[in-house]
Amino acid sequence: MILWGIFWGAVVGALTSYDFFQGLVYGAMLGLAAGLTLRRALNKWLQAQRKLWETEAGTARDATPPAAPAQAPRAASAQDNERRSPPLEAEPPAQPDLAPLPAMAPPEAAVAPTLATAELTDPAWQIPASRKPATEVSAPANPTYPSPLDGAFTAAKAWLLGGNTMLRVGLLILFIGLAFLARQAAHMGLLPVELRLVAIGLVGAALLVFGFRQRLAKPGLSLTLQGGGVAVLYLTVFAAFKLYGLIDPLPAFGLMVIICALSCALALLQNAHSLAVAAFLGGFATPVLLSTGGGSHVALFAYYLLLNLAILFIAYKRSWRLLNLVGFFSTFVVAGLWGVLSYRPEHYASAQPFLIAFVLIFIAASVLYARNTPTRLGNAVDSTLVFGTPLIGFGLQAGLVASIPFGQAFSAVGFGFVYLTLAWALKRRGGVSSQMLMECFLALGAGFATLAVPLALDARWVSVVWALEGLGAFWVGMRQARWMPRAAGLLLVAVAALLHLNGLAARGSAHALLNPALWHGLVLALAMLLMAWWLRAAPLPHSGSRWAEVFARLESGLSVPMFLVGFGYACLAWLTETTRLGTANGLSMPVYAEAVQPVSTMLGWVVAAAVALWLGQKKQWQVATWPARAMLPALLVACLWQGGQGAHVLQWPLWLMWGIALTLHVWALRRLHALHSETVEPATDAPRWLHALHAGSAWLVCLQLADALWMAIDAANLWRSSWASVVWLLSAVTVLAGLCLWAGRAHRPEHRALRGWPLNPYAPAYYAWAAAPLALLVFIGALWLAWTSPGDTRPLPYVPLINPVEIALALSMVVLLLWRRTMVAAEPRPPLAHWLATPQAPLALAALGFVALNTVWLRVAHHFFGVPWRADALFESFVVQTGYAILWSLLAMALMLMAHRRALRPWWMAGAALQAVVVVKLMLIDLSNAGGMERTVAFIAVGVLMLLVGYFAPLPPKADSPPVASDPTTEVQP
Repeated sequence: MILWGIFWGAVVGALTSYDFFQGLVYGAMLGLAAGLTLRRALNKWLQAQRKLWETEAGTARDATPPAAPAQAPRAASAQDNERRSPPLEAEPPAQPDLAPLPAMAPPEAAVAPTLATAELTDPAWQIPASRKPATEVSAPANPTYPSPLDGAFTAAKAWLLGGNTMLRVGLLILFIGLAFLARQAAHMGLLPVELRLVAIGLVGAALLVFGFRQRLAKPGLSLTLQGGGVAVLYLTVFAAFKLYGLIDPLPAFGLMVIICALSCALALLQNAHSLAVAAFLGGFATPVLLSTGGGSHVALFAYYLLLNLAILFIAYKRSWRLLNLVGFFSTFVVAGLWGVLSYRPEHYASAQPFLIAFVLIFIAASVLYARNTPTRLGNAVDSTLVFGTPLIGFGLQAGLVASIPFGQAFSAVGFGFVYLTLAWALKRRGGVSSQMLMECFLALGAGFATLAVPLALDARWVSVVWALEGLGAFWVGMRQARWMPRAAGLLLVAVAALLHLNGLAARGSAHALLNPALWHGLVLALAMLLMAWWLRAAPLPHSGSRWAEVFARLESGLSVPMFLVGFGYACLAWLTETTRLGTANGLSMPVYAEAVQPVSTMLGWVVAAAVALWLGQKKQWQVATWPARAMLPALLVACLWQGGQGAHVLQWPLWLMWGIALTLHVWALRRLHALHSETVEPATDAPRWLHALHAGSAWLVCLQLADALWMAIDAANLWRSSWASVVWLLSAVTVLAGLCLWAGRAHRPEHRALRGWPLNPYAPAYYAWAAAPLALLVFIGALWLAWTSPGDTRPLPYVPLINPVEIALALSMVVLLLWRRTMVAAEPRPPLAHWLATPQAPLALAALGFVALNTVWLRVAHHFFGVPWRADALFESFVVQTGYAILWSLLAMALMLMAHRRALRPWWMAGAALQAVVVVKLMLIDLSNAGGMERTVAFIAVGVLMLLVGYFAPLPPKADSPPVASDPTTEVQP
C-alpha cells in the first residue's frame, strides 16, 4: 500500500508539475504520507472488526453445546470453501470449544480474514499471549552498561554497604559531627579555641590507640578506626595553624611529619596498606595545607624527597602499588604546578637535583614493584610508573632547560642513557622473569635516543636517523626473535617517511643530484626495501606470547606492501629531484630543463624497475618483478608529458635517454617472458597482462613516430597546413601496416612455431590486441580528416588525389582492408574477426570510401572554383551540388554495371536507390538554380548517365527465373 502510494504520488506529481524532478520528489512524499495514513486507518478498522468477531465467537461458543465429531466425509465444493473462508462482512460461524492440538493453529486462524497483502500486519492480528504455545520463549533484553557516574556511585555504595556498614557509617558521622561541634562551639564561645582543638585531637588519638589495640581481635575495625584517628589528627593540626593561627608554620609542619611517620610505622607493623595510603596522603597534603605563599621551594621539595624515600623504603619491603601511585601523582602534580606558576630560570640549579632524584626514585620503585610481584608470565610491570615517570619527568625537564641551547636534546640523551643502562642491567641480572620490564626500558631508551635527534637536528636529518634507527631495531628484533623491537622499527620508519615528505619540495642546490632531500629519500626507501626483504620469510621467530602471535599475523602480510611503498618512495624522491627548483644567486630556477624533466623522471623509474626485476628473478622474489610491469605506463605518460612541454624524441639528449629506456623495456619484456616460462608450461599460455604489455609497446611506437613527424612539421613551420593534420593518421597507418606485415606472418600456430620471440607466442597481441585500437583510430581519423581538412598543401600547389590528405585517406582504406584480411585468416580467430568476416565490415569500408570520394570533390570546388571552406557555403554552392549529382550518378552507374555483370540483383537495387536520391536532389535543390549553368549541366549529365545505365546494365533477373534474350534496343523505354 505504501509502495503504491509512493508510485502513484510520484507519477501524479511529475505530470502536474512544471519541474519534472521536483514534482516527482514532492509527489512521492505525498504518496508516502497518504499510504501511511491509509494503512493506519485500515489497521484500526481491522482491529475493531477483530474484537467484534472475538466477542461474537465467544458468545456463540458459550451458547452451543459440544457436538460429536462428524463421521461423514466433507465434500469439496465451492460452498464448503466459502464456509471455511468467509468474506470480511460475513459473520464467522461458531467454533466448538475443543482444545487445539499442539501442532495445530489456534482457533482464531479459522475466523481471521485472509488478506493477500504484507502491509496489513498489525499487532491486533497477532495471537493473544494466553493462546500462544507454551514453548515460546521471550527474547532476552539487550544488556545495558552503566555510565561512569553510575560506576562511581556503585563503588561508593559498595564501600559504604560492604563489610561492617554500621562501623563505616558511624565513623563518617562522627567525623562530621566533630567538625560541626568545633564550629558551633567557636560561634557560641563556650570554650576557648585551644581547649576545643585539644579535645578534638584527643578524640583522634583515642581512635588511633583503641583501633591499634583491636588489631588482633578485629582487624577490619582496627584499621578503620586508626585511619579515622589519623585524619582527625591531621585536621586538628591544620585547624590550629590555618584557621586560628595558634601555632607557627614550623611546629605545625613538624607535628604533621610526626603524624605521618607514626602512621607509616603502624602501617608497616600491621601490614596495613590502606593505613599507609591515608598517612602519606596526609603527609603530601601537609605543605599544601600549611602553605602561606612565601615558602621556599627547596624546603618543599626536600620534604617531598623524604616522603618519597620513605615510600621507596616501603616499596623495598612491600608491593603496595597504590602507595607508589600516591607518591607519584602527589609529587609530580605539585611540582608541575610550581613549575607553571613560579619557576624562573634562576631556579634551575636548585630545582634540577630534586627532579633527577624524583625520577630515579620512581624508576627504582617500578623496579622494586616488579621484583616483589611475580606472576605466572613473569614479574608484573606497573605501566603507570614505568611509562608515566619518563613522560612526566621529561616534560618537567624540558621546561627547566627550555632556555638552554640544545638542553632538551641533551636531556633526551640522558634519559635514553639511563633507561638503556637499566635495560642492560636487567638483561644481565634479571633473567627471564624481568623480560617484560627490560623490554619496556629498552623501548623507552630507544625512544629517548630517537627523540634527541629532532631536538638537535632539522626534520630531514631526523627522518634519516630515525629510518636507520628503525632499521636497526627491526634487525635486532629479528635476530633476537622479539616482536616489540620489530614493531618499534616499523613505526620509526613510518614516522620518518612522514617527516621526510615535508621536505621533499624544499629548494636546495641549483646543481643536479646535490639535493639532501633526494639522498635522504633514497635512504628511507632503502630501509623500507630491506625490511620488505626480511619480511618475505614471515612469520619471523617470536616468543610465542599472545601479543607476539597477533603481531606475527600482521607481519605475514607486510612484505608486499612494504616493498611497493619503498619502491614508490624512491621514485617519488627522484620525481621531486627532477622537477624541483634550485636557488642560485638568490634566484629560483629549474634544476632540470622543462623539456628534460619528463624523460628524466621516466628513465629513473625504468632503471629502478629493471634493477628490481633482475633482483627478483635472481632471488626468486616475486614482488620485486612487479614494477617492471609498470614500465610501459611510465613510458606512455612520459611521451605525452614530453609533448606537452614542446619537446621531441629526436632532440638531444632525449633520443639517448629514450634509447636507454626502450632498450631496458625490451629487456624487461624478455625477462618477464622467461620468468613466466619457468613456472608455466607451455609458454603460449602467457597471461593477459604480458600480451597487454606487448600490445601497448606498439602504441608507444605510434606515439614516438607521431612525435618525430611533429618535429618535422615544427621545423618546417607547417602547423596550419594539411601536412600537420595527417600526422596522427599517417603514424597510425604506418604502425598498423607494419603490424599486419610483420606479425601477420605468424597469424597461424604453425607459422608462429617457426618464429622467435616476441612473435612466438605474442603475435596475436600485435596483429589483434594492438592493431584493433589502431584500426579504429585509422577509421575515425580518416572520417575526421576527410570532413575537416581543406587540403592546404602549401608551399606546394593542390593537386587532386596527389596531396597529403587524399593519399592518407587512400592508405587508410588499403591498410584497413589488409588488417581485415589478416584477422579473418588468423587461426584461432580473435573475437573481433568474427564481425570482420560478416558483410557489415565491407559496408563500413565502402561507407568510408564514399565519404572520402565525396570530400575530394569538396576540396576541388574549394581550390579551383573558389567556394569557401564552410559547411553553409559548400551546401549552398550550385557548383558543389552539380558535381555531387554527376558524381553520385557515376557511382550509381558503376555499381549497377558491376551488379549487372555479376547478376547481383541487390547491388543493382542499391545503385538504383542512389540514382533515385540523385533525382530527388535534382528536383529539390538543383532545380532552384534558375538560369544557372550548373543546373543545366547537372540535369544533362545525370540524364545521359541514366540512359547509359539503362542501356548497358538493366536489372538482373531473379536467381530462379531463366534468362530472357531480348533486343537491347527494345529495352530502353522512352
